Amino acid sequence: MENEKITMKDGFVKIACVSPELRVADCDHNSGVIIKAIESAYKRGVKIVCFPELSITGYTCGDLFMQDSLVRSACESLIRIAEETADMDIVSIVGLPFCFMNKLYNCGAVVCHGEVLGIVPKRHIPSYGEFYETRHFAEGIYDVSDIILLNGNVCTFGMNQLFSCIGYDMLTFGIEICEDLWVGDTPSVKLAQRGANIIFNLSASDEVIGKAEYRRTIVNAKSGSLCCAYAYCSAGIGESTQDMVFSGHNIISEDGSIMAQSELFTNSMTVADIDVGKICSERRKRNTFRCDDSDCAVSNFELCISYTRLDRKFPQTPFVPSDSGDLKNRCGEILKMQSVGLMTRLRHINCTNAVIGLSGGLDSTLALIVTVHAFDMLGLDRNGIHAVTMPCFGTTDRTYKNACRLAEVYGATLEEVNIRESVNIHFRDIGQNPDVHDVTYENSQARERTQVLMDTANKLGGIVIGTGDLSELALGWATYNGDHMSMYAVNASVPKTLVKWLVSHEAENSGGELETVLQSVLETPVSPELLPPDENGLISQKTEDIVGPYELHDFFLYYMVRFGFSPSKIFRMACLSFDGKYTAETVMKWLKNFYRRFFTQQFKRSCLPDCPKVGSVTLSPRGDWRMPSDACYGVWLKELEQAEKYLVGNF
Repeated sequence: MENEKITMKDGFVKIACVSPELRVADCDHNSGVIIKAIESAYKRGVKIVCFPELSITGYTCGDLFMQDSLVRSACESLIRIAEETADMDIVSIVGLPFCFMNKLYNCGAVVCHGEVLGIVPKRHIPSYGEFYETRHFAEGIYDVSDIILLNGNVCTFGMNQLFSCIGYDMLTFGIEICEDLWVGDTPSVKLAQRGANIIFNLSASDEVIGKAEYRRTIVNAKSGSLCCAYAYCSAGIGESTQDMVFSGHNIISEDGSIMAQSELFTNSMTVADIDVGKICSERRKRNTFRCDDSDCAVSNFELCISYTRLDRKFPQTPFVPSDSGDLKNRCGEILKMQSVGLMTRLRHINCTNAVIGLSGGLDSTLALIVTVHAFDMLGLDRNGIHAVTMPCFGTTDRTYKNACRLAEVYGATLEEVNIRESVNIHFRDIGQNPDVHDVTYENSQARERTQVLMDTANKLGGIVIGTGDLSELALGWATYNGDHMSMYAVNASVPKTLVKWLVSHEAENSGGELETVLQSVLETPVSPELLPPDENGLISQKTEDIVGPYELHDFFLYYMVRFGFSPSKIFRMACLSFDGKYTAETVMKWLKNFYRRFFTQQFKRSCLPDCPKVGSVTLSPRGDWRMPSDACYGVWLKELEQAEKYLVGNF
């Protein structure tokens, strides 16, 4: 089905952790509660649901675990859960005591379509503090799995097993139980190395002061170090409070980011949309993520992989932290990195003069800010910063005045070189009609400006500071050997959506006249100003009207380069993120334009000047992005056209 193909490419799976209110040692009641919870999860579109440790019996049964009646009832309840959920397209993971080879084990059992696929014993059995599990349970053994017969069906018993979806092996998971997470040698390491993208932990972690925060930290860290999703499901209200209190703290984390968690002391269902495609992409990129191809039992299950109804939110500006405190810290850190990069270059070449083409726009303003900070770090006089304004056919009064005021307030040396005459002479030399406002008309100005800057730098014994940003490089929105070229490009790994926040950060920390002029820059439309102003003297050439909104392009860029997502997946995510702001048709239009420009403009990125990397996405040919300049984009365009037929009508 077309529906299934699209979902397979997207890589999303909805999972859940449920902490039901149980009765201690009442398997009939507990299995009934679990069945209702599975049905509820199924109706929400969940594909895998996990329950706490020993959830069929309750964790706090104590010496009752030594009673045959309880162990037998737990096994019968497991079979009941399998049979009564057989018609539901969902995988369920429940906890129970299970007897194997005359030993009792604390286990997690995996159920799907009426069958128990496998039973996984707990490895690390605690007997310290309030825990005394070794009194009742044997420990599981690494790298051992056995075939057993349960209710007439074959299933696997042992720690050394994975569970994988037929036809969709990205959806492969493993199981560990409570204490297994809290030790150094966690079973999840081997499970992840053998292919598990999701780890489910059935837990009964009692609550004490400070433990919840530590629990969050360890779950999140484990998902990050193993590059996996980690679903931690803990026992809650209903367990005996004779000596302990259980909070039902459920946590779902994906590659170092908490996606969902429950409130403490609640019996609830915690649901998250996990992107197993993203996890696979990250593992491919990390050559230090080691795979283990040693023998491992794999139990297969089959699910109808439907078009996942996503509850997950994707930030419109993935380069920009949503939290104001995080954003402030991030801006300060990035400015420091840019400034240190430039400072190091200036010191290395013993240079005391920097030349910047200051237009009064965002990018050149940020470059000036960085240069000022670098000069201050070196203790250099700011008059060694030569801010060159080069008015021409498209320069407006607003940007010109902003450029002059910026240079003055910062204490830089302002130099003005009007390039109208030299550009007109060049037009005559090459036979260009100045009334024809084509690409030659525009690029001649950009290249003339670069020549002025380069020659000025030579005269001063200085270097030209590049102003172009990451978003412009991705789109090729730069004149080759014009503004595309410099001697050190301080903004080359800063996306446009982040540039304004960096300038805003500087404004907030400055105050006075500097804050006023920086705010004026922030309110100015983005434009190369290569075409004459309108009849009111205002900017007539607005970049985003030509190439598309930068917030969309930065969204596309982030998920394409950072994770290698397919065009159809990026399109779907963008439609969800920008719902109500851009129509699906508008998103598709600019996404096609993004891929076209990204592929055809690689030659400009192949010869970039040196530039400091400040984030996880950069297009430097010496750093993170190596791409042939003559690569074809037909594969990406074809997928977009196929997605357009199906997806556009669904948003």
